Amino acid sequence: MTDEYFMLQALKEAKKAFTEGEVPVGAVITVQDRIIARGHNQVERLKDPTAHAEMIAMTSAFNFLGSKYLPDATVYITIEPCLMCAGAMYWSKLQKVVYGGQDEKNGYKKYITPAPALEQLGVGPPPFHPKTTVISGVLSAECIGLMKEFFRERRAG
Repeated sequence: MTDEYFMLQALKEAKKAFTEGEVPVGAVITVQDRIIARGHNQVERLKDPTAHAEMIAMTSAFNFLGSKYLPDATVYITIEPCLMCAGAMYWSKLQKVVYGGQDEKNGYKKYITPAPALEQLGVGPPPFHPKTTVISGVLSAECIGLMKEFFRERRAG
């Protein structure tokens, strides 16, 4: 299984959010190349600003594993996580975070100082756990395209 395969699964979740009128962000969590949790944005449905795709997927993964940590797990998210979600990922001790498109307005990178020295040592960038590997840009065009389509429809409507 590849990062692209699992990102396509996250995109399926994002499309569910899209059809429900939610900002189209999707996430899946894997352990040993097996999907153990899925999530998509449910902020509007639940009237909860914390009901982001990755938060919902992580809660499901914690319940599935019966653990508060996910050290052997990878989360695939269609869009760069916000600072809240990145903080939750820090505490989850995820092994790997993979995301598709950049989010210049709301992504975690907007709020942190780059730490190239740490990244050169193979340490995950802040605000992620030092043992977390972070990969960006997987199927970026598809992930960003879905977001652009969503907001284009909202403006036209």
